[in-house]
Amino acid sequence: MRALIHDTFGAPEDVLQVADRPTPEPGPGQVRLKIVLSPIHNHDLWTIRGTYGFKPELPAASGTEALGVVDALGEGVENLTVGQRVATGGTFGAWAEYVVANAAGLIPVPESLDDESAAQLVSMPFSTISLLQFLDAKQGDWIIQNAANGAVGRMLAQLGAARGVNVLGLVRRAAGVDELREQGIENVVATDQDDWREQVSAITGGAHVPFGIDSVGGSSAGDVLSLLGDGGTLVAFGAMNSPTMEIASGDVIFKQATVKGFWGSKVIQTMDAATRGALFGELIQRVTEGTLTLPVSGVFDAADAAEAVRASNTAGRVGKVLLRF
Repeated sequence: MRALIHDTFGAPEDVLQVADRPTPEPGPGQVRLKIVLSPIHNHDLWTIRGTYGFKPELPAASGTEALGVVDALGEGVENLTVGQRVATGGTFGAWAEYVVANAAGLIPVPESLDDESAAQLVSMPFSTISLLQFLDAKQGDWIIQNAANGAVGRMLAQLGAARGVNVLGLVRRAAGVDELREQGIENVVATDQDDWREQVSAITGGAHVPFGIDSVGGSSAGDVLSLLGDGGTLVAFGAMNSPTMEIASGDVIFKQATVKGFWGSKVIQTMDAATRGALFGELIQRVTEGTLTLPVSGVFDAADAAEAVRASNTAGRVGKVLLRF
């Protein structure tokens, strides 16, 4: 079978290569999936560079999320059938024609969901809805986030609106405000405007802001914290621009603020099955009814992985880049 591997850590567009690998066989409690589509995520690229929290042994497989069709059943698997479409978000080595996955962790995909949406259902959407659950944000609460025009930022705004949670997004340039409004997302402020703080106050109406989400790092983390009310919580979700959060000690002290991290992989591991099932059910409902959109910016054959990575790294890209196997 074809698989994307790398023999060394480095720029993905330089080190990824297609290799022939033995087709895996499922063990007890496992199934083999024929991969249909797999998205390129930032954490996939960071792993290939060797800069993520997980560092595989070389030569290493790649990719983590995919839509697949059940191709073979291991011993004891009774809840899935050959030919069934399923989504997986935690199967390392998903960038291959076939992968073996634990049956218990797979998400059956209803016929109402198209392949391109199903292929990206787990990692980013589920992390986003899990973040809302993690915050325990209630109807009417305010959340302020930076990187609002990123994939997670856009999904948080859509899922928040569907739940009645107010989400205000910060972007670095005015053009980002227009891009989000074209997608039906309001409550966005560009921080390159001199009066951006006044714009934030006007949108919130001076309401208490209990939650902030930082996906950027650097001084942008401090900007978000400065907008929170007393007892507010700042969550570190990512570090797009800097691995260091620059926050004012005065904001932490005098607001009695809490700063905590969110890593979806860890949170999901401790989530009970009933909550997990309910959240996936909500995601599928939101995508099907159109209140949550999962756009795709391009689909590439695995042989064109370098081109696909460059497309994924393109500034201003809207939608995921998918690999086809």
